Amino acid sequence: MSVQSQLILNGLSAGVLLLDSRGRAIFLNPAAEQILGCSHQHGLGQSGANLFQHCPALVELAARALASQQPHALSGVSLEPRPGLPEGHLIDCNAVPVDIEGAGGLLIELVDVTRREKISRENALLDQHGVSRTMIRQLAHEIRNPLGGLRGAAQLLERRLGDEAMKEYTSVIISEADRLATLVDTLLGPEQAPQKTSVSIHELIEHVIRLLGAESGAGVVLERDYDPSLPVMMLDRDQIIQALLNLGRNAMQAIAQKGTVIFRTRVLSRFTIGSTRHRLVASIEIEDDGVGVAADISEQIFYPLVSSGTGSGLGLPLAQDLVHRHGGLIEFGSRPGCTVFQMLLPIHIATVKTAENGRAESAPSGTREEVRV
Repeated sequence: MSVQSQLILNGLSAGVLLLDSRGRAIFLNPAAEQILGCSHQHGLGQSGANLFQHCPALVELAARALASQQPHALSGVSLEPRPGLPEGHLIDCNAVPVDIEGAGGLLIELVDVTRREKISRENALLDQHGVSRTMIRQLAHEIRNPLGGLRGAAQLLERRLGDEAMKEYTSVIISEADRLATLVDTLLGPEQAPQKTSVSIHELIEHVIRLLGAESGAGVVLERDYDPSLPVMMLDRDQIIQALLNLGRNAMQAIAQKGTVIFRTRVLSRFTIGSTRHRLVASIEIEDDGVGVAADISEQIFYPLVSSGTGSGLGLPLAQDLVHRHGGLIEFGSRPGCTVFQMLLPIHIATVKTAENGRAESAPSGTREEVRV
């Protein structure tokens, strides 16, 4: 292979590797190294079966293409998590027979489509959020009128009852109608713009952990895994606390008061949410080791009144709505024993006034500040 050809292949974002007629690697470009989690030196001379041991479909693809000397392709092939690549990946692959020094070889192209698939899913979630808001407003219209009639009838009945013991039942009806009316107003009222202030996301998480800790039993373990480089951000404190609390309570219900809930923060760079690419995004993950989200509701989990447990099915749509008001998104992944809800928030660095000259400066990375909640 000429130097110029190698430079071109090394500059590609798609992974390219060459197998000789025996199915052994004679070239890997840097993108292929990254996708396969294998260095060039370690990969040279390895058989396709060894290189693709975390993806049986690729082993079979390479064997068929070599044996038939015909092109073969696969889309959306899953690479299992492994050391050096803890998260699974989805790839598209093409195997094309080539002539290598008079013998039949194979050129394999690997394209990592993980992020593309995730962006497509995020766009679907954003569309789902719009549908949810419409459903919520329709639900509000249907609930408000009967609630008013129910409360009025209970009040009239209470006035006619002479037995004080019986009046306790009408008091329950009235108080529950008021509670539902308040819930409806909160969920279904006009969307309020966030009242943003300078806050540390870790302070908000700590507040939520204190609340959950007071509600949990002895069998619940609440762990922290914080990225100290996360800067002070401009957020609506109350809205983000409510969103975190809803996600945290969902996790508590999933573990049935016995298990571990982990609060994890990270900073993501050059990250796309919907159609907008952000320089920095805060990732707040809430992970539990419960039974996971039921497969039959995973696609509708953010719709109102959809629940896999004893909850109302309103917590997740509300949390998604509150995060969406900040230009963010809540994503999730679930399997038995590991469910992760990921809150993604664009980082808009908070500015603070210096005491000496009143000049506005960005708050330093990792700064913590006291937040009254």
